[in-house]
Amino acid sequence: MTSRIVLVHGVLNARTWLWPMAARLRGQGFRVSLFGYSSLWEGPGGAVPRLIETIRAARADALLGHSLGGLLALEAVQQAPDLPVARVVCLGSPLRGSETARRVAERAWARPFLGRSATLLQTGMADWRGNAEVGVVAGDAPRGAGCFFAHFQEPSDGTVALAETRLPWLADHVVLPCSHSGLVLSRQAVTQATRFLRHGRFHHDAEMKVV
Repeated sequence: MTSRIVLVHGVLNARTWLWPMAARLRGQGFRVSLFGYSSLWEGPGGAVPRLIETIRAARADALLGHSLGGLLALEAVQQAPDLPVARVVCLGSPLRGSETARRVAERAWARPFLGRSATLLQTGMADWRGNAEVGVVAGDAPRGAGCFFAHFQEPSDGTVALAETRLPWLADHVVLPCSHSGLVLSRQAVTQATRFLRHGRFHHDAEMKVV
Protein backbone atom coordinates (compact mmCIF):
# COMPACT_ATOMS: atom_id res chain seq x y z
CA MET A 1 0.00 0.00 0.00
CA THR A 2 1.25 3.47 -0.86
CA SER A 3 1.98 5.51 2.25
CA ARG A 4 0.19 8.80 2.71
CA ILE A 5 2.40 11.41 4.33
CA VAL A 6 1.81 14.93 5.64
CA LEU A 7 4.75 17.37 5.56
CA VAL A 8 4.99 20.16 8.14
CA HIS A 9 7.34 23.14 7.73
CA GLY A 10 9.35 24.90 10.42
CA VAL A 11 9.33 28.32 12.09
CA LEU A 12 9.04 31.39 9.83
CA ASN A 13 8.55 29.18 6.77
CA ALA A 14 5.63 28.31 4.50
CA ARG A 15 4.37 25.27 2.61
CA THR A 16 6.25 26.38 -0.52
CA TRP A 17 9.51 25.67 1.33
CA LEU A 18 8.57 21.98 1.23
CA TRP A 19 7.80 21.74 -2.50
CA PRO A 20 11.16 20.21 -3.55
CA MET A 21 10.99 17.58 -0.82
CA ALA A 22 7.37 16.83 -1.63
CA ALA A 23 8.24 16.29 -5.30
CA ARG A 24 11.03 13.85 -4.40
CA LEU A 25 8.80 11.91 -2.03
CA ARG A 26 6.08 11.69 -4.67
CA GLY A 27 8.73 10.32 -7.00
CA GLN A 28 9.27 7.56 -4.47
CA GLY A 29 5.59 6.63 -4.55
CA PHE A 30 4.28 8.52 -1.52
CA ARG A 31 1.02 10.43 -1.56
CA VAL A 32 2.01 13.77 -0.07
CA SER A 33 -0.04 16.52 1.58
CA LEU A 34 1.46 19.82 2.78
CA PHE A 35 0.36 21.49 6.00
CA GLY A 36 0.82 25.23 6.47
CA TYR A 37 0.47 27.39 9.59
CA SER A 38 1.72 30.63 11.12
CA SER A 39 4.41 29.99 13.71
CA LEU A 40 4.11 33.64 14.79
CA TRP A 41 0.38 34.24 15.06
CA GLU A 42 -1.11 30.77 15.32
CA GLY A 43 1.43 28.73 17.22
CA PRO A 44 0.86 25.16 18.44
CA GLY A 45 -2.47 26.01 20.08
CA GLY A 46 -4.04 26.77 16.72
CA ALA A 47 -1.87 24.68 14.42
CA VAL A 48 -2.03 21.29 16.14
CA PRO A 49 -5.85 20.88 16.01
CA ARG A 50 -5.81 21.81 12.31
CA LEU A 51 -2.93 19.42 11.70
CA ILE A 52 -4.89 16.61 13.34
CA GLU A 53 -7.81 17.29 11.02
CA THR A 54 -5.47 17.40 8.01
CA ILE A 55 -4.01 14.03 8.98
CA ARG A 56 -7.47 12.55 9.28
CA ALA A 57 -8.67 14.04 5.99
CA ALA A 58 -5.59 12.77 4.16
CA ARG A 59 -5.80 9.39 5.92
CA ALA A 60 -2.08 9.78 6.48
CA ASP A 61 -0.09 7.01 8.14
CA ALA A 62 3.16 9.00 8.29
CA LEU A 63 4.37 12.50 9.13
CA LEU A 64 7.53 14.43 8.30
CA GLY A 65 8.30 17.72 9.99
CA HIS A 66 11.22 20.11 9.75
CA SER A 67 12.39 21.77 12.98
CA LEU A 68 9.29 23.15 14.75
CA GLY A 69 7.22 21.13 12.28
CA GLY A 70 8.56 17.93 13.79
CA LEU A 71 7.52 19.08 17.26
CA LEU A 72 4.02 19.89 15.98
CA ALA A 73 3.80 16.47 14.33
CA LEU A 74 4.66 14.75 17.61
CA GLU A 75 2.22 16.94 19.52
CA ALA A 76 -0.55 15.98 17.09
CA VAL A 77 0.13 12.26 17.50
CA GLN A 78 0.21 12.64 21.27
CA GLN A 79 -3.02 14.65 21.45
CA ALA A 80 -4.91 12.31 19.12
CA PRO A 81 -3.74 8.74 19.85
CA ASP A 82 -6.43 7.38 17.54
CA LEU A 83 -4.63 8.75 14.47
CA PRO A 84 -3.37 5.98 12.13
CA VAL A 85 0.17 7.44 12.11
CA ALA A 86 2.74 4.66 12.38
CA ARG A 87 5.96 6.62 11.79
CA VAL A 88 7.19 10.19 12.13
CA VAL A 89 10.41 11.64 10.71
CA CYS A 90 11.78 14.82 12.30
CA LEU A 91 14.35 16.88 10.40
CA GLY A 92 16.58 18.83 12.76
CA SER A 93 13.85 19.14 15.38
CA PRO A 94 15.03 20.31 18.84
CA LEU A 95 13.35 17.52 20.78
CA ARG A 96 15.15 18.52 23.97
CA GLY A 97 14.38 22.20 23.41
CA SER A 98 16.40 24.77 21.52
CA GLU A 99 19.24 26.77 23.04
CA THR A 100 18.98 29.11 20.07
CA ALA A 101 15.32 29.77 20.88
CA ARG A 102 16.19 30.45 24.51
CA ARG A 103 18.88 32.93 23.46
CA VAL A 104 16.47 34.63 21.04
CA ALA A 105 13.90 34.93 23.84
CA GLU A 106 16.46 36.81 25.94
CA ARG A 107 16.68 39.61 23.37
CA ALA A 108 13.70 41.96 23.32
CA TRP A 109 14.23 42.90 19.66
CA ALA A 110 14.39 39.26 18.52
CA ARG A 111 11.78 37.69 20.81
CA PRO A 112 8.83 38.45 18.47
CA PHE A 113 10.31 36.11 15.84
CA LEU A 114 9.42 33.16 18.08
CA GLY A 115 5.79 34.28 18.26
CA ARG A 116 3.34 31.88 19.86
CA SER A 117 5.69 28.97 19.22
CA ALA A 118 8.25 30.22 21.76
CA THR A 119 7.41 27.81 24.58
CA LEU A 120 7.43 24.66 22.46
CA LEU A 121 10.68 25.64 20.78
CA GLN A 122 12.38 26.26 24.11
CA THR A 123 11.10 23.19 25.94
CA GLY A 124 10.85 20.54 23.21
CA MET A 125 9.15 17.15 23.59
CA ALA A 126 11.34 15.25 26.07
CA ASP A 127 8.26 13.88 27.85
CA TRP A 128 6.50 12.81 24.65
CA ARG A 129 4.32 9.73 24.94
CA GLY A 130 2.99 8.57 21.62
CA ASN A 131 2.36 5.36 19.72
CA ALA A 132 4.30 6.14 16.52
CA GLU A 133 7.90 5.20 15.79
CA VAL A 134 10.03 8.35 15.58
CA GLY A 135 13.22 8.81 13.59
CA VAL A 136 15.40 11.92 13.47
CA VAL A 137 17.54 13.14 10.58
CA ALA A 138 19.96 15.71 12.02
CA GLY A 139 22.64 17.88 10.42
CA ASP A 140 26.17 18.70 11.50
CA ALA A 141 27.10 21.53 9.08
CA PRO A 142 27.20 24.58 11.41
CA ARG A 143 25.90 27.26 9.06
CA GLY A 144 22.94 29.55 9.61
CA ALA A 145 21.51 32.48 11.51
CA GLY A 146 21.26 30.42 14.66
CA CYS A 147 25.02 30.75 15.16
CA PHE A 148 24.48 34.45 15.82
CA PHE A 149 22.46 33.68 18.94
CA ALA A 150 23.84 30.37 20.23
CA HIS A 151 27.61 29.89 20.23
CA PHE A 152 27.71 26.11 20.05
CA GLN A 153 30.66 24.32 21.64
CA GLU A 154 29.43 21.01 20.23
CA PRO A 155 28.35 19.67 16.81
CA SER A 156 25.29 21.43 15.39
CA ASP A 157 23.53 22.29 12.15
CA GLY A 158 24.04 25.99 12.86
CA THR A 159 20.68 26.34 14.62
CA VAL A 160 20.11 23.12 16.56
CA ALA A 161 22.77 21.15 18.43
CA LEU A 162 22.98 17.42 17.71
CA ALA A 163 22.43 16.72 21.40
CA GLU A 164 19.11 18.57 21.20
CA THR A 165 17.87 16.10 18.55
CA ARG A 166 18.56 12.94 20.58
CA LEU A 167 16.26 11.28 23.09
CA PRO A 168 16.20 7.68 24.44
CA TRP A 169 12.77 6.87 23.01
CA LEU A 170 13.76 7.42 19.36
CA ALA A 171 13.49 4.43 17.04
CA ASP A 172 16.55 5.65 15.09
CA HIS A 173 18.77 8.67 14.51
CA VAL A 174 21.11 9.60 11.66
CA VAL A 175 23.37 12.58 10.96
CA LEU A 176 23.94 14.15 7.54
CA PRO A 177 26.43 16.86 6.43
CA CYS A 178 23.68 19.48 6.20
CA SER A 179 22.83 22.82 7.77
CA HIS A 180 19.48 23.33 9.48
CA SER A 181 17.78 24.78 6.40
CA GLY A 182 19.77 22.50 4.11
CA LEU A 183 18.04 19.43 5.54
CA VAL A 184 14.85 20.43 3.71
CA LEU A 185 16.62 20.62 0.34
CA SER A 186 18.84 17.57 0.80
CA ARG A 187 18.40 14.55 -1.45
CA GLN A 188 20.11 12.48 1.23
CA ALA A 189 17.47 13.54 3.73
CA VAL A 190 14.75 12.30 1.39
CA THR A 191 16.60 9.01 0.95
CA GLN A 192 16.88 8.59 4.69
CA ALA A 193 13.27 9.58 5.32
CA THR A 194 12.08 7.12 2.68
CA ARG A 195 14.10 4.35 4.28
CA PHE A 196 12.70 5.03 7.74
CA LEU A 197 9.10 5.41 6.59
CA ARG A 198 9.26 2.06 4.80
CA HIS A 199 11.44 0.03 7.15
CA GLY A 200 11.60 1.81 10.49
CA ARG A 201 15.37 2.27 10.24
CA PHE A 202 17.77 4.64 8.51
CA HIS A 203 20.74 3.77 6.30
CA HIS A 204 23.88 3.62 8.43
CA ASP A 205 26.29 2.31 5.78
CA ALA A 206 29.35 4.33 4.82
CA GLU A 207 28.02 4.52 1.28
CA MET A 208 24.40 5.30 0.56
CA LYS A 209 22.55 5.45 -2.74
CA VAL A 210 20.85 8.86 -3.03
CA VAL A 211 17.42 8.96 -4.72
